[in-house]
Amino acid sequence: MEFINDNRKITFEEFIVMDNNTEDNLELINGKVYLLSAPSSTHQMIVTKLSTEIGIYLKNKNCIHFVAPFDVYFEEEGQTHKVQPDITVICDKSGLSEIGYRAVPVLIIEVLSPSTASKDYIEKMDLYMRIGVKEYWIVSPKNKTVEVFTLTNEKTYEEPMLFSYPNIIKSSVFEDLSINSQMIFGII
Repeated sequence: MEFINDNRKITFEEFIVMDNNTEDNLELINGKVYLLSAPSSTHQMIVTKLSTEIGIYLKNKNCIHFVAPFDVYFEEEGQTHKVQPDITVICDKSGLSEIGYRAVPVLIIEVLSPSTASKDYIEKMDLYMRIGVKEYWIVSPKNKTVEVFTLTNEKTYEEPMLFSYPNIIKSSVFEDLSINSQMIFGII
């Protein structure tokens, strides 16, 4: 991940021009443009395993999930943000289109990379909290942990539940969702 515009914040319209003229994956958060670097094989293994487990859980339910690169757009106070979470779970399909999703997902999962950790913990967490994402998971391949942040009624994330290898990861929003961390971190 690399911050690619100068200190000047850009508009969504300027971002769209930039985004349409590159093959790179870009995110726009609070007027700042970020270039997403290619993920490591460990990162991709974890995303694939989590996606499989979540897909099995969501079978025959009214929610669906997507894996990056999948564009999620947030609107707030005249500003548009575009992110590409590693995993996005949506239950309100009305915001779904061929170019991504324009509404608030129920659950977002980010798998940390050395280059994205500060953005995931600061910019993205703040944005997801402000927008109203009910649950946010931060997965650390290095520490073999999953932090589950749950939104309170005051629109803040409470202190996270910390799940470490080899324990079972549990969701607050999807009460019967539990994932064995050995399935996620077992061979890394």
